Amino acid sequence: MTLDRDAILSLLKGDNDTWLFETARKTTREIFGDEIYLRGIVEFSSFCRCHCNYCGLRAPNKEIRRYRLCRHEIMEAVDELAELNLATVVLQSGEDPHFDVATVGKIITEIKARHQVAITLSLGERGREAFSHWRDCGADRYLLKMETLDASLYESYRPGSGFAARLKGVEHLKRLGYEAGSGIITGLPGMTIETLADDILALTEMTLHMISAGPFVPHPQTPFGENEPADVMVALRTMAILRILNPKANIPSTSALETVQKEGRKMGIESGANVLMFSVTPASVRKSYSIYPGKNQEEKSAADTVAGAHELIRSMGLIPSKKVGGSKVQ
Repeated sequence: MTLDRDAILSLLKGDNDTWLFETARKTTREIFGDEIYLRGIVEFSSFCRCHCNYCGLRAPNKEIRRYRLCRHEIMEAVDELAELNLATVVLQSGEDPHFDVATVGKIITEIKARHQVAITLSLGERGREAFSHWRDCGADRYLLKMETLDASLYESYRPGSGFAARLKGVEHLKRLGYEAGSGIITGLPGMTIETLADDILALTEMTLHMISAGPFVPHPQTPFGENEPADVMVALRTMAILRILNPKANIPSTSALETVQKEGRKMGIESGANVLMFSVTPASVRKSYSIYPGKNQEEKSAADTVAGAHELIRSMGLIPSKKVGGSKVQ
């Protein structure tokens, strides 16, 4: 199905929510059946060299606790994921040069030697050489979010990060054979409904394997800290439209939804998401991965977190999948 810009604008404004969400759910079930894929995230470093105006990990923020997991701690978390029958591990961090190309490569190689799991990386802009090496080591997927496809807004959100270079990074990932993902944050300061419609169309033109769309949550220790949080309904409509336009892509119900709206993750699944991602970072540091307020506040064990995800999925009449859950985009 195709939607033009005018139709997208109308849907974003809420002119036909019943049709939109029903169509998104139907599309998801037609492609993925009743299965919801599960991903466990190990956030191994909260150090970051970037100055993003919306993110609590930004380098100038001196008020948050910084941490780095050692290789042994990372592997312990991955081992626990495997024991819980999760088929995908997501390695995520700030842009931390301490974890250089070789170090990350060794971690990927060790994970692949121990477990039959897919590895998704979310480590920011690290360059084609790094992307290529990590792919050779066995990494399967890479998420490099744009936050917006509006070049001028992008550079106001991410000072010091070039729009063209980041967009080229996504293309490198695709050429290297990754399942490549990107995404946007809805409701960022200065973003309009028109911006969002253009972002949806631009993401769709990129033919991505993974697409994310989460609502903006202001962090008090950032330049955007006094702005209003995003409208959750607009974020959900964005997800639903992306599902209709990208029927075979993996789309997660983001943790930001749960932060700003009770049962937000359930609402995300009802809006076309087919993936649940959750932190299994060691409890001793989990709260310190403070991208936005409210993230990683639960003190549950990994086993309890997984059990809760299973319970949520089953309560919706769906199936928590044990599959690797690769993209169906060719």
